[in-house]
Amino acid sequence: MGSFRSTFFIYTLAAALSISATLLSGPAVAAGCDTEYVQGDEPSGGLMLVDAVVVRPLTFVASIAGAAIWVVTLPFTLLGGNTDEAGNILVADPWCYTFVRPLGYMEKTP
Repeated sequence: MGSFRSTFFIYTLAAALSISATLLSGPAVAAGCDTEYVQGDEPSGGLMLVDAVVVRPLTFVASIAGAAIWVVTLPFTLLGGNTDEAGNILVADPWCYTFVRPLGYMEKTP
């Protein structure tokens, strides 16, 4: 019975973090995502595959973790007056890197 409770708690926590990341990142992403990404040459199929299979899932997890950290640190960022900056760095940048960037384009424009 204890195993069921801990498993249920973990799944509930993961679902809550996913939902909150999605809901809270909308306004932060709407303000950002103006970064352009470049690649010296056209990206190869291997680079696109690595991007789709490895990089995108990791950056998606990073954006969810960033949203959770942003929520936890929100009282402190409100007191410090840097809520927008923290939201951009913790939520918008990973979210844009995951969903707005063209497949295979890994670097930002200088």
